[in-house]
Amino acid sequence: MRILLSALLLSAGLLLLTNDAPVATAATPASPERCVAPTWADPDPPVYYAIDLVSTKKVTGARMARGKGNVTFAQSPFGVSVSTDGQYVYNLSVAMEGIRIPEGKAVDVWVTTPRLDQTIHIGRFGADLTAEGSVGFNKFLVVVSLEDGTTEPGTSWSGPIIARGMSRSGLMHTMAGHGPFEAEPCATYGYN
Repeated sequence: MRILLSALLLSAGLLLLTNDAPVATAATPASPERCVAPTWADPDPPVYYAIDLVSTKKVTGARMARGKGNVTFAQSPFGVSVSTDGQYVYNLSVAMEGIRIPEGKAVDVWVTTPRLDQTIHIGRFGADLTAEGSVGFNKFLVVVSLEDGTTEPGTSWSGPIIARGMSRSGLMHTMAGHGPFEAEPCATYGYN
């Protein structure tokens, strides 16, 4: 039996050596080029992760406002950027149109968690109505508000909300408009 098994293993080994397929060798470390993800910014943000910004239609000069937030992955030499508390870090760029900013006012962009317990100021719109920043929340809401333009932004918005939207991951969390929650208006949660 041992002789038969040895003969089979020997013939299998010879077949491997004569085959054109590469023969497995001892493990070699992967080249660094294969391990490092590109560090360039994504020039085409994934459409699937785009955030529709829905106007509240309650702010004069911005009732017809509309816009979009684009989410891309933050640059990292390791492929994925993670915050100190283990959350993915994303880049968020927000662009809107249809907003007339009154004299002495400013439009600020904020992100907050679904429970509104943490808020981050993303940026203040310039003349082109755009702002960019980083987000370290897995699920988040985008809030665009009209603020006093003569002071620096505080820790959260204090003026009226022009528009709001929800991250793609946040959309997975609500049952608004479905099943036993059909009476819940979807627009309340950032849906169109």
